[in-house]
Amino acid sequence: MRVTSQPPQPSPNTAPLDPWTGGAAPGPASRTGGIVTLALVLCTAVLLGVAWFLSGVFGSGTVLWLGALAMVPLALCLLGLRWVDRWDPEPRALLALGLLWGAGASVAGSLLVGDVFMELFFDPAGGLEMDLFGAVVQAPIVEELAKGAGVLLVFWINRAHFDGPIDGIVYGGIVGAGFAFTENILYFGSSYADPGAPGELATVFVLRGLFSPFAHVMFTAWTGFALGLCAAAGRRGRWPIYLGLGLVPAIVGHFLWNGGVGIFFNDFLSFYFLLQVPLFIAAVIAVILLQRGERRLAEQRLADYRGAGWFTDAEVAMFATRAGRRRARRWAAGIGRGRQMKQFTTTAMNLAAVRQRIVAGHGTGADVAREAALLHQSHRQRAQLLTGL
Repeated sequence: MRVTSQPPQPSPNTAPLDPWTGGAAPGPASRTGGIVTLALVLCTAVLLGVAWFLSGVFGSGTVLWLGALAMVPLALCLLGLRWVDRWDPEPRALLALGLLWGAGASVAGSLLVGDVFMELFFDPAGGLEMDLFGAVVQAPIVEELAKGAGVLLVFWINRAHFDGPIDGIVYGGIVGAGFAFTENILYFGSSYADPGAPGELATVFVLRGLFSPFAHVMFTAWTGFALGLCAAAGRRGRWPIYLGLGLVPAIVGHFLWNGGVGIFFNDFLSFYFLLQVPLFIAAVIAVILLQRGERRLAEQRLADYRGAGWFTDAEVAMFATRAGRRRARRWAAGIGRGRQMKQFTTTAMNLAAVRQRIVAGHGTGADVAREAALLHQSHRQRAQLLTGL
């Protein structure tokens, strides 16, 4: 099927209804939705198995209150990822899948494969002691591979919602946040169970939960970023190359975090303020620049629909600029149509993503069909928003 780079023209009864105006997207949802549901069920089962394992080690009551303690850094991570994802939010089901994979499957995989990795590669006669080898070699490699598998799963389940670097950062970050949550319970439990180290739990909580809650988020975000580049370039068949390119900085970053103190720095504060804080600031700046690029690209693609008569100038500004969105939210909230405005905006952003794939030359027949369905959905949503005004 030939994929045209020109947006379809509206029929006479689907022209914009209002010159100012200012969702769930349709698609092959049944099959994809079934796969997502199955994956969610399986990941939940694995997470319950991990919880059962932890309860056997520390006791169920201890795991519950340590889990509540681990919710503090998890909440910080989720708030940060919500900020990253605020312009074009990803589907909640896929975010939940990433979180469940990180908290359950990636932890289980790391625990199971970690021992095998140590048996295969640890050399007692080598220059590294077992604990140091586990921290700077085994953990970065095994854990990033386990987390990366979850990002790859989301990458393949639904291409419609994983089509750029920002999407990849969000999915990689959510997997990393889930992994950190369960790993924090392990660390908190070990320090709590050590009777010879009073106050150790408080120290571990401050270092892991408050000083470095985003560590695993940043590591695995590299893997997602690379797969996002793969999707944006329309080279999904070359995913192993992009996955490898993303895993390298993820593993290196993990290695630097685990081995920074003792190998490169003599004390934690020097390591933290001279390496980790600058890296975190650089990551935030990079995300801001990517977000700006995403907004500009969305404006360009929505302008295609404006030229074809699907959207007005005011609507493009409403969808693609911060000021336009703020005005639209206030207006919609004032007339009790906040939910409809949110759905209308979501549909427009989905349209921009589909149009970008088509314009870039790697759209498919499914993208063309989805574009047409989204356009007609936007028409219905506009009508719902303006009915009775």
